[in-house]
Amino acid sequence: MGLYRRYIGPRLIGYACSRSNITGLRQSIVPQASGVVLEIGIGPGLNLAHYDPGKVKKVIGIDPEPGFLELGRKQFEQSPVPVEIVQAPGETLPLDDGIADCAVLTYTLCSVGDPVAALLEIRRVLKPGGRLLFLEHGRSDDANIAQWQDRLNPLWNVFSCGCQINRDTAHLLSEAGFRIEDADRFYLPGAPKILGFHCRGTAVSMADARAISRNRPC
Repeated sequence: MGLYRRYIGPRLIGYACSRSNITGLRQSIVPQASGVVLEIGIGPGLNLAHYDPGKVKKVIGIDPEPGFLELGRKQFEQSPVPVEIVQAPGETLPLDDGIADCAVLTYTLCSVGDPVAALLEIRRVLKPGGRLLFLEHGRSDDANIAQWQDRLNPLWNVFSCGCQINRDTAHLLSEAGFRIEDADRFYLPGAPKILGFHCRGTAVSMADARAISRNRPC
């Protein structure tokens, strides 16, 4: 692991993701979580302050990157809800089936190596009927903007520790067997359009995640 990815990149991304406009978006989705919550890509713990202690029993925070987890040490210690940190990739969760009531994804699908595999793992760990709350940036609905995202993505990917700016959140959720209950698609005010297209909402599992995983082509 290079020095940039371990020390510099996480600090730059942590700063960008903790700005007031991003914090406002987190506040619009995270307080809906309840019960045992699975958060993939917990990073430095920027969502923890927004969980409702009256509704959340525990947050199981998953992240494979030690650089991000090191930045979150203070957030984890001061969390208003109990938090259990598991250092692992989202594609292979070391957790039993059906233990979470709810899952939270914020600015995560852009950076996991295999987003569909991670979503299938979320479905496996969720209880039947469990909800997925998501807030992601990604591929624009505007074809011209999307073309520029495709062109610039290789460079952005290196600078941002693996973040992809051209992934279609709704398509990925559908491919992994989630049904979107509601979703907002919008540009973040003040952000460049190639970086600022967002998809926010809730989704539920449509079928047995393990069956879909077995049928998924390699």
